[in-house]
Amino acid sequence: MSMWTAPRALHNRIFIALMVALVALAWIALWIWSISPYAPFLDHEELGRFVATAVGGRFVREYVLLLLLFVAGWTLMILAMMLPISLPLIVLFQRLMRQRHDRLRLVTLLIAGYLSVWMLFGVLAYLNDLFIHEMVERSTWLDANSWLISAGTIGLAGVYQFTPLKNRCLDRCRSPLSFITEHWRGRREASHVFRLGVHHGLFCLGCCWSLMLIMFAVGAGNLGWMLALGTIMALEKNVSWGRRLSAPLGVILLGWGAAVALGFVPILQ
Repeated sequence: MSMWTAPRALHNRIFIALMVALVALAWIALWIWSISPYAPFLDHEELGRFVATAVGGRFVREYVLLLLLFVAGWTLMILAMMLPISLPLIVLFQRLMRQRHDRLRLVTLLIAGYLSVWMLFGVLAYLNDLFIHEMVERSTWLDANSWLISAGTIGLAGVYQFTPLKNRCLDRCRSPLSFITEHWRGRREASHVFRLGVHHGLFCLGCCWSLMLIMFAVGAGNLGWMLALGTIMALEKNVSWGRRLSAPLGVILLGWGAAVALGFVPILQ
């Protein structure tokens, strides 16, 4: 190893260690959250109870508070679950930028762009969950057959596993170097690197959005489900044999959704 290669390798190891530490801190924070009084605010059942009892101005004030608490918890979830999935691109980008004096700022903007996509998705999913709870509250039939919502969510995730869009997004995410060279021009660095993070976030969302929705069916904030789904998404997206997981996972999800619809298994929370 040459005198130039050794410092470069050390720098890369330090950066990876810092990213791993950030992810570990996010998991620790989520564990603390799960045993705190704020734990219910990541659970869609809490939103359902809120919709059933809140009215008028109290509805608006408490909903804003619930939304802010959810965004805080959701951001921790994204750091814990999704940041590890995107480490190949982030680490490669910082290696390409290692000669620049502003590389830390650029990497931070890259991660910020990526997280912004998932945070927006979380807000939209939460608003959709609010709408569904309102529909259930207003419909006696839907309230009596609310299992349709959980079964439909899981079944949708199963169907999406077989779609061309899912495969296209996976292909793009598995080629971080070609992705960076396509979207990074090195001009107007701040805006371009943020957009690079956004583009990567959109393709990552295209890979994983349906699996993340399952968190709403089984109970967002459940550390066991978070770890299981995060591991599945990481394997499917980053390892060489990940593509072979897509079809079996789709079959499992379709079977699970059918079992819930037929009443053979409950929704685990």
